[in-house]
Amino acid sequence: MFPVLENFAFFLAYLLGSIPTAVWVGKYFYNIDIREHGSGNAGTTNTLRTLGKVPAVFVMLVDVFKGVAAIKLAYLFSSFPINSDAVVNFQVLLGIAAVIGHVFPVFAQFQGGKGIATMFGVLLGIHTEVALLCMLIFFITLLLSKYVSLSSLLASASLPILIFFAFKHDDQILLRLFAIAATFTVIATHQKNIQRLVNGTESKTYLFKKKK
Repeated sequence: MFPVLENFAFFLAYLLGSIPTAVWVGKYFYNIDIREHGSGNAGTTNTLRTLGKVPAVFVMLVDVFKGVAAIKLAYLFSSFPINSDAVVNFQVLLGIAAVIGHVFPVFAQFQGGKGIATMFGVLLGIHTEVALLCMLIFFITLLLSKYVSLSSLLASASLPILIFFAFKHDDQILLRLFAIAATFTVIATHQKNIQRLVNGTESKTYLFKKKK
């Protein structure tokens, strides 16, 4: 369906997503496997709780960059006209490959994170305004509730609403499907968190002060 160069781009996007930032930071700088501590998730939140703010910020930035870099491959390997719907659709597919790589990284025994930061990077590269609005919803929810999981759920739930209604001029079908899929992916990967939220046992994250 895609020429050789486009197929190679999918492979590179998957490899980019497969960079297990949290796992490598834990192993090479702290001599631990982040997946054996805290929630067991190889992502920003567990890095924050297990290793601290500085490594967590680094992990988050790299994981976001993976998503941005993956969709930018479209400009290097695509034969589609720049700024066309075809390029946007191709970027979405590259972003999906990167997220799959993050969740199932070949460099970390296919045991990765939930893909939130990388999905955000994909969205940031394709539709910056929507990404920033989702980030605003995330941080407002986090500051008010102290729950990262709830913040992720609400931010992801707002994504298809923003794509479908706030930015009606965007007609790329794959971008809309990506928004819906991202929401359901976040819900599916946060089942345990949702249960803990319902039970009142979910851990809180304090950004600007120590936990009492």
